[in-house]
Formats: sequence, C-alpha cells, structure tokens
Amino acid sequence: MNANEIRDIVEKHPSDRGGLIAILEDIQAKYSYLPEDALRLLAEETGTSLVDIYGVATFYSLFSLTPRGKHLCSVCMGTACHVRGAPVIADEFSRQLQTDPGETSSDGEFTLDTVNCLGACAIGPVVVMDGHYFSNVDSGQVKRIIKKTRAGLDDAQIKKHMRHYLYDVNCSRCNHSLMDPDHPIDGAPSIRLTMSSERQHGWIRLSALYGSFTVESEFGIRTSTVLDVFCPHCHGELKSPTTCPLCAAPMVTLFIRSGGVLQICSRRGCKGHMLDLEGAGI
Repeated sequence: MNANEIRDIVEKHPSDRGGLIAILEDIQAKYSYLPEDALRLLAEETGTSLVDIYGVATFYSLFSLTPRGKHLCSVCMGTACHVRGAPVIADEFSRQLQTDPGETSSDGEFTLDTVNCLGACAIGPVVVMDGHYFSNVDSGQVKRIIKKTRAGLDDAQIKKHMRHYLYDVNCSRCNHSLMDPDHPIDGAPSIRLTMSSERQHGWIRLSALYGSFTVESEFGIRTSTVLDVFCPHCHGELKSPTTCPLCAAPMVTLFIRSGGVLQICSRRGCKGHMLDLEGAGI
C-alpha cells in the first residue's frame, strides 16, 4: 500500500457518508480489495472511527476485504436461477477454476462468487464475468466462458449478445415513452430521464442495452451520489419503494413496453438492477 495514494484519494472526496463510500470504491479500484492498512490510514486521515469504516465496508457487497483475482465471476443463485441448475453451474466453475466460492484461484486470475440475485430472473441461469452478462448458461458453457475471459472479452461480441435484450421503456407514472433515438448510446436509442443532485438539475441518458451501464449526463455526477430521477414528460419522480440489493439506495422504476418492469439503482456507479419480464407489477 502506498500511503500517499490513499491520501490523494481522500483529498478528492468529501468526508460525509457518501464520500466515504466513494473513497472505498477508489481504494478497491486501485488495489482490487480494501487492505487493512489502507482502512487504518483512512480512519486517521478522515477522523472516522475504524469501526464505522469496517461497518460500511462489510455492509455493501461490492466491497471485499480480501484480495480479488484479475477476473471476477459471479454465479446467480437466486430462486429462478437455482431451480434452473445454478448449483451445478457453480460447481462446474469451482471445478474448472479449482477454487471454492468466495475464494480466488491459486494463479490469482479468477475470484469466484455466488450471489443471491442479479435481478435478471427471466433470462437465468445468469453468470456475470467482469461485468458482462451471460444468460441461459448451462454447465457445458462454463469452460468456454472461462476461455473467452482469459483471452479477453470482445466488446463487439458482448454488445451483439446484449442486443437480444434491448430495453424499450415507458414512464411508470404517465406511460410516455422514454426512448430517445436522437441521442444513441451503445449504437441504440438511449433512455432519457431528468435528474437532480446537489442543487443541480439536468438531463441524464442511460444505455438501453441489457448489461451495459453506460451513462451520459448534463453535468458531472460524483460516484456514490444518490440521484432523484424524474420523467421528462410528466415530471413525476420515479422512485420505487424497493431498495437496491447491493447498496440499499432507492430503486428507479421503469415500465418495459412489451410487458414487465425494470428497476435500476439511483446511486451513481452502483450496478444494482432488477428485471421482471413476467408482468407489470413491482
């Protein structure tokens, strides 16, 4: 750990709770996990109790207190994926990588995790490898997914895969289309919304491709900031009573035009989402 690097990270962020989360995210991005020495230094630099820092670091599932591999593999074990064979898939990843869930392979290449739900039950079993979603996975695909990851996941192929799951969404309050063909993201119409944050108000556009977290906005948004999100037509707030399974921030609810509900986390930088294609109820 480089103490000066930690101090530089601390200086970039405010000292409130949201700032603490952003600091931890930057530290983890730098070291792939949260080293104990870094957390002790963070406590000294911010005047925050080490107990409080550990409380935040262990509460949010995106943080790790142990070293992670170069690649992160997450196998969904939610109910829908479980009944479709997720335990067999997880066992096959363990066998291929020669490591148990929650641990890192001996070559330091892969960390294997099992998660309660990735919010994409309709296309399960789901595996996420380095942020890329693989749907309807069976045990026979495991070796190929690992091989592709070692070689480098090709963005073009990933986008081609995701195009099978292109969102076409409406406002959950006025049912007006939120699609903006004049402002494409990832080569497809974007989702147009308005937002407010830290006394600023402006537009935000999201990628409509499943598995992509590309965001463009009128003004810069600090990582970990929780946004208030509104429909650009009726100006109604789109906040859901549901909270994010990853960070506990409020979810934003959008209706899928062909039927179903998409919920996305309102915290900038969080990849929490829920996808229900079975109906329009939350």
